[in-house]
Amino acid sequence: MDRIFRGIMKYRRTNRAKMVEQFVQVKNNPEPKALFFTCMDSRMLPARFTETNIGDMFIVRNAGNLIPHSQHFLDEYTTCEPAALELGCVHNDIRHVIVCGHSDCKAMNLLHLLRDTEFASIDNRRMSPLRSWLCTHAISSLEKYQQLEAAGFDTPLIFQAETPLRRIIAYIDPEDKFSVTDKLSQVNTLQQMQNIASYGFLRKRLEAYDLHIHALWFDIYTGDIYYFSRQSKKFVEINEKNVDKLVEEVSKYYA
Repeated sequence: MDRIFRGIMKYRRTNRAKMVEQFVQVKNNPEPKALFFTCMDSRMLPARFTETNIGDMFIVRNAGNLIPHSQHFLDEYTTCEPAALELGCVHNDIRHVIVCGHSDCKAMNLLHLLRDTEFASIDNRRMSPLRSWLCTHAISSLEKYQQLEAAGFDTPLIFQAETPLRRIIAYIDPEDKFSVTDKLSQVNTLQQMQNIASYGFLRKRLEAYDLHIHALWFDIYTGDIYYFSRQSKKFVEINEKNVDKLVEEVSKYYA
C-alpha cells in the first residue's frame, strides 16, 4: 500500500491535470471504439502497449481472458463478460471486440495441467474457484489444443467465425517458436472469438458486418504483439514492415 500511495502522489504531481482535461473532453460524450478482453496478469497493460487514451476502450480482465460461451447462460445466470458485450456492443454501439492473450499465462499453464482427470475432478474443483472457472469455461480451448497436439502441431484448426457460414482457419505457431502452453494460449484466444459469436443479441450486427471480432497475442518477454491475420491464417507480429499491410487487410476483410 505504501507503493500505491506514493504512486498516487506522483500522479497528483505529474499526470492528474492532463487526465482531468481528458475527462472533461469525454465526460458528456464518451465514444469508446473497442471492447478489449484480456487477462488479469499484472504484466498485461493494454492501455500502455496500445497507446490508447481515456475514453478509447472498455477493458475487461479475468483469469485467462475468457468469454464464457452463451450455452452456459440459458436462464438468468450470467457473469460480467456477456454483460460487458451487451453494454459495449448494444448500448454503446462499439464495432470492434478484441481478445488479447499472452505468453506465460498462469491460467493457461494451469489449464494444461487439467488434462489430468484426477486434477480436474469435481472434488478438486470445489477446492479451487480458479480450477472450476477453467474447467467450466476453458475446456473447449483445451480440447482444441489436444486436437492440434494429436495432429503433430502442423495441421490447421477450424473455429466458428462471426456467422455459421464463416470459418477461421488457424495454423498455430507454425515456426515452432513458443512453448506448448503458449500454443495453448493462442488456441484459447481464438476460441474466445468463437464464444463471442455465440451470443444471440450480437447476431444481427455480426451478420450485417457491423461488428467485428479480432485476436491479439502479447509476448511478455520480447514486448512483441501479434495479430491473428485471417489472410495469413496465423498470428503475425505487428511491426514496421507489415503494419500498413495489416491495416489494409483489416479494412478489406471487414469492409
